[in-house]
Amino acid sequence: MRLLPKGRHGWAPYTWLFYFCFFLLTPILNHTSWKGWLATALGTIAFLAVYFSFFWIKCPWNLLNVAAFMVLGAGFAPFNEGSCTFFVFAAAFIPFAVETEWAALKLLAVVLAVATAEWWLLHLSGWFLFYGGGLSMVLGCSNIYFAQRERARNRLEKAHEEIEHLAKVAERERIARDLHDVLGHTLSVIILKSELAGKLIDHDPQRAKAEMADVEQTSRAALADVRSTIRGYRAHSLEAELKAAKATLETAGLTVKSESEEVRLTPAQESVVALVVREAVTNVVRHARAHNCRLRLMPVNGNCRIEIQDDGRGGGAVEGNGLRGMRERIEALGGTLERENSVGTRLSIEFPLKANTDH
Repeated sequence: MRLLPKGRHGWAPYTWLFYFCFFLLTPILNHTSWKGWLATALGTIAFLAVYFSFFWIKCPWNLLNVAAFMVLGAGFAPFNEGSCTFFVFAAAFIPFAVETEWAALKLLAVVLAVATAEWWLLHLSGWFLFYGGGLSMVLGCSNIYFAQRERARNRLEKAHEEIEHLAKVAERERIARDLHDVLGHTLSVIILKSELAGKLIDHDPQRAKAEMADVEQTSRAALADVRSTIRGYRAHSLEAELKAAKATLETAGLTVKSESEEVRLTPAQESVVALVVREAVTNVVRHARAHNCRLRLMPVNGNCRIEIQDDGRGGGAVEGNGLRGMRERIEALGGTLERENSVGTRLSIEFPLKANTDH
């Protein structure tokens, strides 16, 4: 008899009722009286209630089912030797009612002791001891293996479900960060160029027309970025991002000084740095009210260091979603992000370089 966890038993519990035939065999062979059959019927009802409750009633007291089987076995043993089957069911259920092999073995020893005591005190046949003691131990010990295997499978399934859940959460967070970075930067550029075009439309229509063409091109690029972000296939060029950052700052009316040394980054690092630069520049344009901005990218003692400094009004003490997203990205690379607000705002980002197999 092998039990399965609740919800996975199917038709198996009905096939295991074969062992209950022992209980009905004695009244049939002994041509018992109607009182004996009445007692047998009541015992059958009690057994079925206890038996199926183990499978379909969600309760944590499965040892009560085992105890009920033992009581039925001990109670019917004086006039129905087929009650040895109740000890068989008790032993088979024990490994699934307790968590450890040692606990199961101790309870199986109790079943064996009770069955043996019944056999000895009531002077029952050897068949009672054979089934109630011997068969009970064989089934109980074999079910210890099956019970532990099912628990291990349950733990594995639970771990898989947790991993799947965490993967979905991580993917949602990735999309949220990427969309924030992509749309925040792009919409800022569109706003700046639209404002510039509005100011130029009267005295420099050609320049205003060019700016509006840039707005259209930027909008189309943003749409493509959003689609690729959701698919997860977006790649970022750091060189292109630095050029775009400088152009965005200059469009906003800032004087920009950009210094960039050759740094060998992996594609994953380059993608992260590009997004961080984009978000940092977006923050400068939106919030800093600065006149000057300095961008620096350089290798330092095996690390990559990025500095973005402006002479604006500085930031608040509480981190917003953008800064929090940048910090999470850099920490995922094993690096750090520091912000100073003493004079303007200065972001210092540093993370270890890894070998780039693409170079």
